[in-house]
Amino acid sequence: MTHKNIAIIGAGYAGLSAAWDLVNQGHQVTIYEAGAKAGGLAGGFTQPQWKSSVEFFYHHIFETDQHFKKLLAELNLSEKMFFPRPYSVVYHDGKFYPFDSVLQALLFPGLGFGITKARFGFVTLFLRFTNNWQSLEKVTVNDWMRKWAGNKAYEIMWKPMMDGKFGAHADQVNMAWMWARLRFRTTRLGTYEGGFQQFADDFVQKLTEKNVSFKFETKINSIQHNEKEQITLSTENGKETYDQVLATVPPRFLPKLAPQLSNEYQSKLSNLKQMGALVLVLSLKEKLSKEGYYWFNMPKSAGYPFLSLVEHTNYVSEENFNNEHIIYCGDYLENGHRLFELSKEEILEEYIHGIQRINPNFRREWINDSWLFKTNYAQPIPFTNHSQNIPAIKTGLPGLYYASMSQVYPNDRGTNYAIELGRKAAHIMSKES
Repeated sequence: MTHKNIAIIGAGYAGLSAAWDLVNQGHQVTIYEAGAKAGGLAGGFTQPQWKSSVEFFYHHIFETDQHFKKLLAELNLSEKMFFPRPYSVVYHDGKFYPFDSVLQALLFPGLGFGITKARFGFVTLFLRFTNNWQSLEKVTVNDWMRKWAGNKAYEIMWKPMMDGKFGAHADQVNMAWMWARLRFRTTRLGTYEGGFQQFADDFVQKLTEKNVSFKFETKINSIQHNEKEQITLSTENGKETYDQVLATVPPRFLPKLAPQLSNEYQSKLSNLKQMGALVLVLSLKEKLSKEGYYWFNMPKSAGYPFLSLVEHTNYVSEENFNNEHIIYCGDYLENGHRLFELSKEEILEEYIHGIQRINPNFRREWINDSWLFKTNYAQPIPFTNHSQNIPAIKTGLPGLYYASMSQVYPNDRGTNYAIELGRKAAHIMSKES
């Protein structure tokens, strides 16, 4: 195997994981990152008085996330991952009910105690044990669930989430996406000591010790295949040439950076659709959920202005945050939605009545501080037969490879699958070295 000089664009989990495998195979690796730190969408921020970071967009892993756990073991960081047991609740008839165990599902009043609940149980078991996702991608969640679970179960349990995550596209999402979402989830949720930003920082340190070079706050302006069968990257600091380049940017950016890509590959990228995300994070003086719930699924059909309220400190102790109580108010939105143009204060004005419905005693005076985070690329939209639309890791432009969360399908986006994808890309690149 010839050792090569390789660049990775993006210091998210896919890029970091690819770098880990490539450097361990003897390649020279440089990572370019437009931001000041690694972590991508799983990154976070902290305050001087806190012992831990808070993610920009709420994150956790599941006990079944083997790719993440395997990587942790290789990095000798497994002891820093822990799995609390928080509680998630769903809305029914003006109240929230726990719904993340078999017993809680049996006790949930929204499905009654007859055929509807029986069909719900059958569908849940079937999706957990079937491996045939290829047949499921041919039909929408809306059609499949209404047929097999029934209209009542679908409209109470799944339609609010589908509407909240995918908006106008909710009825077009294929059933394989739902299969993957339901099959691998666990009640215990994993987080990293110090937060996922700390994991990214620790990962950077491990890679740096292996002589991986990082170029933070360095934006890539263009990717060009040159006459020497190499790839030239242009930045504001000049040009650098590499034997191979792995880009981990959102799909809509790659054609602009690499116009030499074939029309066919560019078309695949442009046909990928996604939802954006907006998250308002609040530090509060008081606990919001009296019951200590972690995750509230909030149906917009019931008048809630956002999809999820997540009380982070009912999952990770407030002792890590100077006894401040951290909550997220999160939503998925179409690109160009009016809320993306609003300020933090204007978003709070839009959201405050939803927070008060969780705890009527909530007042603005409870707020210590607030932060607003937005991204246009948060949730890929998988239409029927979506596997035919996935762009290959090998772009067709010699030396250029591509990895983004649009390629983890049929799995849902997440750090576990970003790690799997990054390592898959590294394997493909190494085979061609």
